[in-house]
This record gives sequence, C-alpha cells and structure tokens, in this order.
Amino acid sequence: MIELGKPEISLQELAEIAHRRATVSIAPEVRPRVDAGRQVIDDILSTDAVVYGVNTGFGRLADRRISETQLAELQLNLVRSHAVGVGQPLSIAETRAMMVLRAQVLSLGYSGARYELLDLLIEMINRGVHPIVPSRGSVGASGDLAPLAHLALALIGEGQCWSDSGPIPSADALAAAGLTPAVLLAKEGLALLNGTQAIGAVGGLALHRALRCAHIADVAGAMTLEALTDTPAAFDPRISEVRKHAGQIQAALHLREILFDSEIRESHREHDTRVQDAYSIRCMPQVHGAVRTALDHVRSILRAETGAATDNPLVFATENEVISGGNFHAAPLAYALDYAAIVLTDLMSISERRIDRLVNPDSSEGLPAFLSRDPGVSSGFMMAHVTVAALLSEAKVLAHPSSVDSVPTSGGKEDHVSMGMTSALKLRSIVDLLEHVLAIELLAGWTGLEFRRPLRGGRGVETARAVLEEHIAPVTQDRSLSADIEAVASIIRSGALDSGLEHWE
Repeated sequence: MIELGKPEISLQELAEIAHRRATVSIAPEVRPRVDAGRQVIDDILSTDAVVYGVNTGFGRLADRRISETQLAELQLNLVRSHAVGVGQPLSIAETRAMMVLRAQVLSLGYSGARYELLDLLIEMINRGVHPIVPSRGSVGASGDLAPLAHLALALIGEGQCWSDSGPIPSADALAAAGLTPAVLLAKEGLALLNGTQAIGAVGGLALHRALRCAHIADVAGAMTLEALTDTPAAFDPRISEVRKHAGQIQAALHLREILFDSEIRESHREHDTRVQDAYSIRCMPQVHGAVRTALDHVRSILRAETGAATDNPLVFATENEVISGGNFHAAPLAYALDYAAIVLTDLMSISERRIDRLVNPDSSEGLPAFLSRDPGVSSGFMMAHVTVAALLSEAKVLAHPSSVDSVPTSGGKEDHVSMGMTSALKLRSIVDLLEHVLAIELLAGWTGLEFRRPLRGGRGVETARAVLEEHIAPVTQDRSLSADIEAVASIIRSGALDSGLEHWE
C-alpha cells in the first residue's frame, strides 16, 4: 500500500505502482485541504470575479469571459479539444505512473478540484482501468496537455482504455470496474490537464532502469577486466578519496567488492609486466562514478517534482486566492532528462571500448580473435561488436538535448516551451539501447572468462556468471546471439544480476 498526499513519491514507489500494481491509498489529511481548495473555486463562482481557467477561455483565448451556463461545457470542451495525441501509446506501466503522479498533484489541494475526482482516479488505478494515451503531442508547457487530456477523457467515460483483449471504450472499462464516469465542474478539466506528469512518468521509470544500469555496468566491467587479466589496482580507495567525488568512491568500492577473492588476479599479480591498463578499464570508477553522480542529481529533480503543484492557476486556500503562474513549465525535468541521456550515452561508449578490447586480437591479452574457439572458421563476437557500434551511434544522435529547442504555440501566447516529453521519450530509448550494450558486454566477458578456466574470477563476477548460466548456454561455437542478447537484457531489467553488494536504488 502506497499512500498519496505525502511530500514526495520515490522512484521505487513509482515503479512499484507502475510495474507491480501496488495499491494506492489517500492519506487522511488530504481531504480537508482538497475540500478547502475547492471551496475557493465555489466562492469565486458566487461572485462576479473573473479568474483564468475558472470562467475564462484558455491560452490566447484567456480574455474571453465565459457565462455561468457554459462553465461545464467549457471544461468538457477543454478535455476533448486537447486530446490530440498521436503515435505509439504509452505502456500501461507508464500510464499508471502518470495517473498516480496526477493524483498526487490533486491531493496537494492547490488544483481546486473536488475530492471525488481524486477518489475516482485512485479507484481507476487500483481496479486496473488504464486509459490509452498516445505518446506524442506534448511540448512540455503548459505541461503535458495532450497526454493528460487522454487521461481525463477516460475519467469522463470517453476515449479508450486497455482491456485483456485490446482497446475498449472507456465507458465500458469504467462500468466493468464498477465505476461511474465523472461530470466535470468548473476548473476541473484544467485541474486534470496542467502539469508535467507524463514527462515525470516516462522519465521517472526510464531513470529507475538507468540507475540499475549504472550498477550493472560495474558488474560487466569487472567481468571484462577479469577476462582480460587486467588489474584492479586503480580501484585502490586512496585514489578515489583524494578525488573526493562520492560517485567515484562508491563505484570503486563496488568494483573492489565484485572482484574480491579473484584467482585470476592472483595468477598474474607477480608476473604482470603491464604498468597501466587502458582507460576503459582503469577509469571505470571515474566514469561510472560520474554517471552515478549525474543520475543522483536527476533523481533529486524528479523526486522534487512528485511533490510539486503544477497547475495554472493555483488555488491557495489559506489566503483565499487564485494565482496564475507557470509551474506547468517542464524546464527542470527537460534539462535533467537531457543530462541523463548524455551521461548514459557515455556509459555505453566506455562499455563499447571494453567490448572492443575483448574481441580485438590486438588488445585481448591472449584471448582468441573475436572470442572464437576456431577463428576464421567461426566469427565469434565480431558481429556482436558491430551491433554495439550501431546502438551507440543511435544513442549519440538521441543524446542531442531536446531542451535547447522551442516552438511557440497558442498564437504566440505560449511562446517558450520545454520539449520535456521529447527528452523523456529519448531517455527511454537510450536506456533500452544501454541495456542491450551491457548485455553484449556481459556475454562477451563471460565467454572470455571461460578461456581462463580453471581459474575463478572474483566472487561478484562468479555470481553474475552463474546467473547468466541459469538462463542461457555458454557461447562455445557460432550461433545466432540475438535471442541471448535479448535474454540478458531481460535479466538486467529483472534485477537478477544485481550484485547485492550495494543498494543501487
């Protein structure tokens, strides 16, 4: 049971709701503040006051006064007209994350919506009523208008939802769950649409996967080090301590733990003539650690947003005021997710260099060319490295920041936007590419280890090898590796390769 209404939602909680269908509840203190916010709106409606979003048009049409008899039609038309998303729908997990993040905003009491609307949204989450939300159409200001409009459509019984057999009308999905569609009152359509919750959902779940990848990169890199009979001397804690970066210190510690008690290391400790290993091996703490530091920063931005009121206008019940502003602008998220995309692409880059050292006969330290047991007759991992090159090149294109772009909309009224949803979707794609690159490094590193038998690697390395062996056979001759790569990427996502030596979340 995960309770809404507290200051923030952690990425782990978001993932539990999204992927594992955790139940959501509402904290007792939520209702009084939601009711207080709604009372401010009701009081406005009893006067002649003109308030944006309550009794006016929207965007460029904000100067149009709407009569009392048209207020319900105004909110209904707002939802319908803004549901213009296109493209591949968000996954059910991403949709659930978006729903709970929007419910969290309503629970803060600044939206001016009735408690009943929040309660319906929570019941939809808990009963598995999942709107179909197209992934494209948001420019990240005024928030994620199009994706959230498709969510709002489902609440009023319009649009479509997912079922076990495919798309069905939302009215049917609500009825099957024993729920009644909402009838929107003044301000409530806008209360469902303004905000960054689609960006937060897609970006947050992608970041959750990315944090695991940063952890798994240590495991893959350590396995490569062992296969190459390189040295962990550069992971000495004194080196990281004088650099002072927390991420580097953490990564170096994790690498030392993974490599602890390695027979391979002891076999060449006294006779190794190499002074230093290549940067892709020696600098793992520096690069992997910098990735951790960057992702921790991004996580702090996303977590703060889970406790943010992102409506416009905002209702301040204590002061009995409604104030227009720009909290819907997703610049904080867009910048952060672009940052994550850049550092994860570089994490792929250093992994690609290690894979090259494993397969390249000029640098593989006695391993057969391309890890083939019969080079020439068989090609081994030659083409697997080509796949890595393709994935890395794609990630480099995707790493271009979305947040440096802006296209004015709404007749120039909304003249600077964040493009944050594009940042989130790009990050999701980069994480998927990264999982596959790390899968190939793990496969190649494991195959290289087999040429060092009967010597055993470090405890963490051998644990990872055993997990892989539970799911796929060792690569002893040429075969199609596509299924193996997909299998290892799935293992990474499942958490089965987490070393257990650090709390990656």
